[in-house]
Amino acid sequence: MRRWLPSPFMSVALLLLWLLLNESLEPAHLLLGSILAVVLPHLTRPLQPMVYPRVAKPFKLFRLLGKALVEIVRSCFNVSSLILFTSHRKLNSQFIKIPLDMRNPYGLAVLSCLINSTPGTVWVEILPDKHELALHVFDLHDEQWWIDTIKTEYEQPLIEIFEQEKTA
Repeated sequence: MRRWLPSPFMSVALLLLWLLLNESLEPAHLLLGSILAVVLPHLTRPLQPMVYPRVAKPFKLFRLLGKALVEIVRSCFNVSSLILFTSHRKLNSQFIKIPLDMRNPYGLAVLSCLINSTPGTVWVEILPDKHELALHVFDLHDEQWWIDTIKTEYEQPLIEIFEQEKTA
C-alpha cells in the first residue's frame, strides 16, 4: 500500500480538492483526480527530507495552542490601543536576543508560527553561532519578561512535545 500511496491522507486530500475545485463527480474528473492523487505524493517525496514528527503529548500541544490563541487576542487589543492612542515617540521598539535550547526543526517552526502570529512580535532570525532567537518587539518594557515567557510558556512545552526521544 505504501508503495502506491506513500501519503494516503495527502492523496485523499488531493482527490477531494480536485473534485471540489471542478465541482463535478464525472468519471473523467474522478480518473484525473485519482491519477494526480497517486502521482503528486511521489513527485513531492524529495521535498520531504525528514520524517514527520511523532507528537507524544497531543494534549500538551492543544493546551499550548489554546494559550497562544489567548495571547494573540490579548496582544491584538494591546497593539491596537498602542497604535491608536499612544504617541510614536513613547513607543520603545527594540530587538532582543533569546537563547534557545530547542534544536528540533519542527518545534522551531511551530515556535516561529506562534511568535509571528502574535501582534507586536516578529521572529527575525536564529543567530547560528550562539543559537539565539533575534526577536523584534513593538513596545518593549521588560526584556527579561519576554525571555522568560518565550522560554517557559512556548519553548519548554515544544521541547517536551517534539524532542521526547532525547529525554527517554
